[in-house]
Parts: sequence; structure tokens; C-alpha cells
Amino acid sequence: MAPENKNRATAAAILPLVGGARNIDSIAHCMTRLRLGLKDRTLVQDDALKALPAVMGVVEDDTYQIVLGPGTVARVSPEFEALVAEESASQPTCSPTELAAKGAELKAARKAANATPFKLFLRKVANIFVPLIPALIGCGVIAGLNGLLVNLGWLPGVTPALAAIASGFMALIAVFVGYNTAKEFGGTPVLGGAVASIIVFAGVAKITVFGQTLAPGQGGVLGALGAALLAVYVERWCRRWVPEALDVLVTPTLTVLVSGLVTLYGLMFLAGEVSTGIGHGANWLLDNTGAFAGLVLGGLFLPLVMLGLHQALIPIHTTLIEQQGYTVLLPILAMAGAGQVGCAMAVYLRAKHNEPLRTTIKSALPAGFLGVGEPLIYGVSLPLGRPFVTACVGGAAGGAFVGLFSMLGDKVGSTAIGPSGWALFPLLQGSHGLGTTIAIYAGGLLVGYAVGFLATYYFGFTRAALTDLNTAPVSTETETEAETGASADAPAEQPATA
Repeated sequence: MAPENKNRATAAAILPLVGGARNIDSIAHCMTRLRLGLKDRTLVQDDALKALPAVMGVVEDDTYQIVLGPGTVARVSPEFEALVAEESASQPTCSPTELAAKGAELKAARKAANATPFKLFLRKVANIFVPLIPALIGCGVIAGLNGLLVNLGWLPGVTPALAAIASGFMALIAVFVGYNTAKEFGGTPVLGGAVASIIVFAGVAKITVFGQTLAPGQGGVLGALGAALLAVYVERWCRRWVPEALDVLVTPTLTVLVSGLVTLYGLMFLAGEVSTGIGHGANWLLDNTGAFAGLVLGGLFLPLVMLGLHQALIPIHTTLIEQQGYTVLLPILAMAGAGQVGCAMAVYLRAKHNEPLRTTIKSALPAGFLGVGEPLIYGVSLPLGRPFVTACVGGAAGGAFVGLFSMLGDKVGSTAIGPSGWALFPLLQGSHGLGTTIAIYAGGLLVGYAVGFLATYYFGFTRAALTDLNTAPVSTETETEAETGASADAPAEQPATA
């Protein structure tokens, strides 16, 4: 079957299980998940959806999220959107008002339960940076390749071109952040980008603020975020008070002027101080408490992934990359995925008679080795309970290993954000050469795998839980046969998934 047909078949299998096109309010996707806004949550057939071969798990947050994995989700999403459009066009436009009202009520109740102001703000911040990840990855890999060629002395005529390709996006990332910020917070995106572009304009070097000359790029992505957010509020004020006949001329002018002046004479300086503080803080933390910091960061990252809040760390990573050329936090956080992989391998061995669970692990492990943790989290460790904790223990051990070497002066960093696990190797950069950096990171992965495996194998299950994990449910037919003596010795074939 051609890949296009396979992706369309996956989309076609998903659509009826989420209530059909009438039940879809919105469609989006991130690196691993198809995110659906639903009118009526009760129409979703969770068990049937999870049983689909392409589905690695589901997550319910402000949207209903179907984990398909990297690459797959980018191919299935357009097919899904096309099917929804086709089905909607072929159905009567007047959907039942009862369904719409019930769906709106359920959606509002779900949002009210989960939507604290802090979580909503973090989600918005994540939505600003997540679309930038593909470019960060691509440019990061090219930067790593260029660094390797420079160190080896190979292709000296090509390396300047690679440096330009890798650096162009990072030089203008503030503009993209400003554009996405305005878009996410309800302003005009191009005005957000216009205000943020002031930060990277070379001419700011002629401006003195608080006795200091501004530097192009000062404040980085944090300054761009603040500038664009200010532009949104100035634009809203203008839309409210400027006469409609003058709006097209006055509103954009005042938005850029007021926000630009505040950015130049306040935000750039303040954001620059905050950015510098983040860099100094990260370095101090790893220089002085590296092993302990790695233990905490590696151990707590899986719960952040589970809650979907790990994306809020992207501005910190990006700030560190802007300042130092790499983020020292990502390799430590990546150890959480190693603990998860070790945990899954232990569960596979312990669940000898639970074929559905073992099948789930076999399908999700390749993604886990490449740093995509959601399938193993939602399909394996989290439903089992205690293995989720032992996976965190493995991540803590790996993080402590990498953090210890940071204390000893061997920092390990990543030139971009997004991948982890084995996929992070092409992005590694450190303070003492690529070979040392790769060895430390690989050692951390091995420690995470080993500790996650051992902790889960020996402490991941109570005796009763292990018995339940490997005990098959007896069907009604088997019970009847056993009572009549027709099949008293027939073993159960379908073990239950804990």
C-alpha cells in the first residue's frame, strides 16, 4: 500500500472513533500529537481508538490529543483534515442543536476544570515556540555538521556557507517569536513581528539606555515576547478608541511607535538582564550542584511531559542557545526518556503472559529510543502506576550522571531543542570537544536505561500487581465449558493489561 493510502487509511479509521466530522471543532498537530477540539467528548470511543495500530496513546487536556509519533502525525493530519472537510460537505449543514449545546457545555466544564490562569499562560507560551522547533532542529543539525567539518579541517570552502545557513534563522528568531506571540494573544501577527524586529536591528547600537549602549539582539526571545505582547494590548486599545475611518492608518502606526519606544527604552534592557540571569543561573546550578540538579531535573521531567508543561521550558532553552551556542539543560532532561525506556524493557520481561502490553511496548520502544516518550508514558508506565515512578528514578540517575560531569567542568549541551534520546547525538556540543561530549551523554543514557530497568524489574510491581498483570480474563464461553467439563484444561489466551 502506498504511504499516502496508508496515512489516509489511518485518518479514516480515527475519524468515526472521535464522533465523525460533526463532532470536530478544530484540528491541529504538534511534533507527535493530532490535537482535536471536540464538541461532545462522550462520542469518542477511547478503547477502540487506542487499539488502532498507528495510535500510540491518547491524552486529554484542553484538546483531545492522539499520539501518532513524529513524522506520522505530519502526514496523517492533512489527510484527516481533508476527510473532515469531505464528510462535512456531504452532510446536512443543520446539525442537531442538542448535540451542539451538550458539546459546548461539556467543553466549557472541561476547560473550567483544567484552565488555571498559570496553565493557560504556559500553554500559550508553548504555542508560540512549538511551531519554531522544526527550524531549530534543522539549523541545529547543520550547525553541528559545520562544527565537525571545521574541527576536522574538511571542506573549508563549504563551511562558511553552512555557517550562514545555520545562523540565519537564529539571528532573526526574535521576529518569528514576535509574530507568533501576537497571533497567539489575538493581535495582528505582522505587527508583533515588526516590533520584535527592532531588537535585532543593527541600528539599536546607536541608542543609550540607563547609561549603557544597546546591543543588537539584547533581550533575545524574551524581549521579543514582551514587545509583541505589549503591541497586542496597544493595538486593542487603538481598536477601541480610534475612529473606524482612521483605523487602518492610525492603529498600526501607534502600535509600532508606542511598543517600539517602550521596547527600546525599557524592555530590551530588562529582558537582557533576565536573559543574562538565566544563563548565569544555569551555569551556576550545574557548576556547583550539578549532580543534585541533574537528579532533580531528570527525575521530574516525565511528570512535566505527562502534564504537557514541558514545552514551557522552550524559551529558557532558546535563551541559552542564543547566549552560549547550546543549552546545557536539554541533555539532562533527555535522561528522563532513558529511564522510561529502561522501565519499558523491564515491564516487557515481567509481563511474560500479557501479549497486548508486550505488543504495545514493542511498537513504542523505537520512538522511545529516539526521545519520543508519550507512547511509553500513556501506553505503559502511567497506567501501571508504580513503573512510572521507577522510570522517573532512572531519569534522575541519568541526569545526576550528566550533571556530575558538569560539576567537573565537562558541560554537555545541545545546539537545538526538540529531539532527545539517540536523536540528540547530531546536536551535541560541549566545553571539551565532541568526543568527550558524546561519551558523557551516551554514558548518561546507559545509566538511565540500567537504573530504570533495575528499579522497575525489582521494585515496579507488588506481588499482587504482578499476578494481575500476567493473569488472563476467563471468557463466558470458557467458564461454561469448564463447568460442563468440556474444556477444563484449556488455558486462557487473552491476558489483561493492567
